[in-house]
Amino acid sequence: MTALNALTALTEALLPHLLLVPILLPLLAAALMLLLREERQRLKLALNLGACLLGLLVSITLLLWADRPGATPDVYLAGNWPAPYGIVLVLDRLSAMMLLLTSTVALATALFAAARWHRAGVHFHPLFQLQVMGLCGAFLTADLFNLFVFFEIMLAASYGLLLHGSGRARVQAGLHFIAINLAASSLFLIGASMLYGITGTLNMADLAQSIPQIAEVDRGLLHAAAGILATAFLIKAAIWPLNFWLVPAYSAATAPVGALFAIMTKVGIYAILRLWMLLFGKDAGESAQFGSLWLMGGGMVTMAFGALGMLGAQRLGHLAGFAAILSSGTLLAAAGFGQPMLTAGLLYYLPSSTLAVCALFLLTDLIDRWRNDGANFAPYEEKDDAPFLNAQLVPSEGLNLDADEEILTGQVIPAAVAFLGLAFMVCTLVITGLPPLSGFVGKFAMLTALLNPLGLGASGGLQPGPAGWMLMALLIGTGLLGLVALTRAGIRHFWTTHDRPAPQLRVLEGLPIAALLLACAALTVQAGPAMRYAQSMADALHAPRAYVGAVMSAEPLAGPQTPVSPSRESP
Repeated sequence: MTALNALTALTEALLPHLLLVPILLPLLAAALMLLLREERQRLKLALNLGACLLGLLVSITLLLWADRPGATPDVYLAGNWPAPYGIVLVLDRLSAMMLLLTSTVALATALFAAARWHRAGVHFHPLFQLQVMGLCGAFLTADLFNLFVFFEIMLAASYGLLLHGSGRARVQAGLHFIAINLAASSLFLIGASMLYGITGTLNMADLAQSIPQIAEVDRGLLHAAAGILATAFLIKAAIWPLNFWLVPAYSAATAPVGALFAIMTKVGIYAILRLWMLLFGKDAGESAQFGSLWLMGGGMVTMAFGALGMLGAQRLGHLAGFAAILSSGTLLAAAGFGQPMLTAGLLYYLPSSTLAVCALFLLTDLIDRWRNDGANFAPYEEKDDAPFLNAQLVPSEGLNLDADEEILTGQVIPAAVAFLGLAFMVCTLVITGLPPLSGFVGKFAMLTALLNPLGLGASGGLQPGPAGWMLMALLIGTGLLGLVALTRAGIRHFWTTHDRPAPQLRVLEGLPIAALLLACAALTVQAGPAMRYAQSMADALHAPRAYVGAVMSAEPLAGPQTPVSPSRESP
């Protein structure tokens, strides 16, 4: 407790300026690396890893500060102008959690890239840090215009990262990725411009105050503007049918880039959660809960699309991409119900599913390299049957032998193969929501909230309704389809015979995968505190008056006073 109290005192002394560190740190690191020659790869790598590690420590500090008893949102007026006129950054429980998730994924992927991939092209490290800067800025900003700025920083860096490593597949996927994101950016600008024309502000808290007072004649235009803006966010969140770009782009990218991109879909989810509940919550008057049916319906269709895509995927990269779509669909569908307990379940599910998908992208690279000598998919002509089994799947006499006529049963599995297999199994458990890991806890919390929207023992026989029953069926059914797809892939890559030697697994490649999966295990072990934190986030989202009040009441710092010269007495 003494160390925690000391950390709290230090954080309080550094605030509010500590809120700038997640943005300024990657910006300065990227600028410094751009000044270095490309031959200074080791120095750039050290700067990248150092910035990611320091960013992780700062994110942990901010998370602990945001979760202190009686915490209210912390506001930083970057230009010392009061809201809604100036640039405003806000730290609350939700933004702190997203910062920690971003820092964790960034450090893991940077470590993995340090083994080999960072040398596959130029400017990897500065682009990586600019990507982190855009992500952190999007989670901290409280202004739509600056959200657009950070979106563009993030997307500009992602264009370069997607092309890292070159190759026809990456160029082709990159062009599609750029085109769809430019269209999304255009929709973002149009929607934000329409909102500004109607309300006269782009500050999120000020928008929340303005929307209930909109004249009835302008309400249709307000909903149109919100729909256009939401379309831009839903493209990033990979909702069906606007997610056709995700699987080709993410699977074509190098493994660390694809893993880092796993959190980019969550930027769209974050924007939907923040803006929809802030602008169209229960206090929005006639516009309350606007778009909820679209979120529920689109999320459910996305869930089904992601699960069927996983079932039909033949490449591990495509399997990971469809898993990311399934995760996004689950979050969108649950968010559309607007129930605080269900929102808490999805907020607990969000980090665990992101970490598992990120680990799966990294595993894909190692497994493909082991099975196919670096190819990105298992060839169809590969013989994947088990030659020691007969047609009745019974072991045949004299055939369960190796080249030295030794019995195969009981032979030691190489440590690297065992690690890959166990890591793939853990990813399967988390993504499909099977016990005992955090994916199951998150899905169980959502199922419980659907059956008991007011809490256990307090719902009084309330029924989930057709939409609730459908979401429950999809939560279970998509998990089953995902289990079939991942189990089939596991059998294909680990249980079938092949003549490959044991994989050459480097520590820098295995360590980040283990860390990501251990984070999922930690969420399981600490499910009680994590769920209480998620419930606090959900309550704050559904009752945003504290957020609005903190932003609108933030006062600029007083400027330096001009000293008054003492009057001279006449002689």
